[in-house]
Amino acid sequence: MSLAAPELPKPAGEEVEQVCLPEHCFHSFDTLFCALTSQKPIPPKFPDGKFPLFVTWNTKASRPGKPHKLRGCIGTFEPQPLQDGLAEYALISAFRDHRFRKIEEWELENLECSVSLLTDFEDVETYLDWELGVHGIHITFPHPSLIPVAPSPSSAPSPLGSSSSVPTRGVLKHTFSATFLPHVAEEQGWDKIETIDSAIRKAGWSGRISEDLRRALKVRRYQSRSCAVSWEDYARWRTDNGGSL
Repeated sequence: MSLAAPELPKPAGEEVEQVCLPEHCFHSFDTLFCALTSQKPIPPKFPDGKFPLFVTWNTKASRPGKPHKLRGCIGTFEPQPLQDGLAEYALISAFRDHRFRKIEEWELENLECSVSLLTDFEDVETYLDWELGVHGIHITFPHPSLIPVAPSPSSAPSPLGSSSSVPTRGVLKHTFSATFLPHVAEEQGWDKIETIDSAIRKAGWSGRISEDLRRALKVRRYQSRSCAVSWEDYARWRTDNGGSL
C-alpha cells in the first residue's frame, strides 16, 4: 500500500456516523470499468463528505476456502471529497501501484473492490498501544543513525563503538513512513511486534531493527469503515441503474 501524504488529519465534512457504503465500491468499480471500456459512467448519488480513504483491488479466490490475491491498493491520509476521491484512487490503485502491472479489461470479471474510509486517528505513547484487528497503524521515524542508543549496563560507552559507515546528509534528512490498514495484521497472522517490524521494513529500512528503533517510532493508530463488492454485485448494480455492460 502507498501513501499520498505524511500528515494524518481527522476526517472533515460528513461525520463518522456515515459508514462506508456499497455505493462507494460501485462508484469505484464504475470508474475503472468506464476507463477500460469507454462506457458512460453512472453519476454517484451518495453524500460527498470528506475522508482519508484507500481503494483496494483483489482478484477473487480461485475456489472456496482460498484467500483472494491483492491486485492493487493505494490511498491517501488527506481527506478527499468522496465522489472525486474514490474515482481518482480507484484508477491510481488499478494503474499506478508499482507492485503490479496495470489492470486490464479482461480481468474485470475476476475482481473485487474494497473501500476503506479512515477514522478515529490517535497518537499513541508506545508502539504497542493499539489493538490487532481494530486499529490500523501509521509509523514515522528518522534515519536510525540519528536515534540515541540506550547505554548497555554491561559496558561503558567507547569512542570506538560507532559505525564506520557515515550516512550522507540527504539520507539523514529522509523520514521513513508506512501504514497498515486494520485487517492486514490478522490476515498475515502477525502479532504486534511482527506488524511493527513489517511496517519498518515496508517504510524502506533494511538494517537491524533494535528495541531503540521501535521505541523511537512515532505511531498513530486509526480505525476504518470498510465495504467490499464483487464484479457480480457491481454488474447487477450497473444494469439496475440503467447502465450497459
